[in-house]
Amino acid sequence: MMHGTASTVVLLRDSADGLQVLLLERPRHRGSFAGAWVFPGGLVDPQDADGGNASGADADDDVELAAARRAGVRETAEETGLALAAPDLVRLSRWFPPPEAPRRYRTEFFLAKAPAGEVVLSPDEHVASAWLTPAEAFRRQREGTMDLVPPTWVTLHGLLHHNTVAGALEAAAASVPETFATRQLSGREPLVMVWAGDAEYPDAAPPETAGRSDPARRHRLVLGTGGWSYQRSR
Repeated sequence: MMHGTASTVVLLRDSADGLQVLLLERPRHRGSFAGAWVFPGGLVDPQDADGGNASGADADDDVELAAARRAGVRETAEETGLALAAPDLVRLSRWFPPPEAPRRYRTEFFLAKAPAGEVVLSPDEHVASAWLTPAEAFRRQREGTMDLVPPTWVTLHGLLHHNTVAGALEAAAASVPETFATRQLSGREPLVMVWAGDAEYPDAAPPETAGRSDPARRHRLVLGTGGWSYQRSR
């Protein structure tokens, strides 16, 4: 059962080292995603859903997606002190947690160019921030100094081949937002998360459309000793 909608904003900036993203560290001993490094975001509140003037929303937005955009703008301001507007948000993906998750929210992911200004954290929400290239975030995870949850990891992986903010935003705007309905394969060591397109995905479409007849087909994240490993057949 879904408990509502959430919004996540992946803030981007150009740097001498290449494209950087803003990651925020959650408190280690309380709240959701304790100790993880995440993107700004949070639940869609009633005022987001009743936002009245939806100007700035994409013409194709439905009511829930427009509310998610407003929530993304609000949460980014609350958590980072950085001001965005709805037109700044480029839709990237939609995520659903596994059915066994205690609280399930549909989460809309957006990309946005970071506005000028200093990041000012909300002390109730996060304890640290960092602008990092995706490669540097992965390096820190491998050495054990940064915890990345699967949606964050996969999103960073998708940004690895983009060198500039403009390139990442253009690619997202030209693509159909992908849906990630996560399933965890039971009884597996190490932990395996799968999505549509994987041969072992529980809700896979018939073989002629999903390629399930190929037992080697992969769309999964595997937790190994060096962190997550993303495997995807093309």
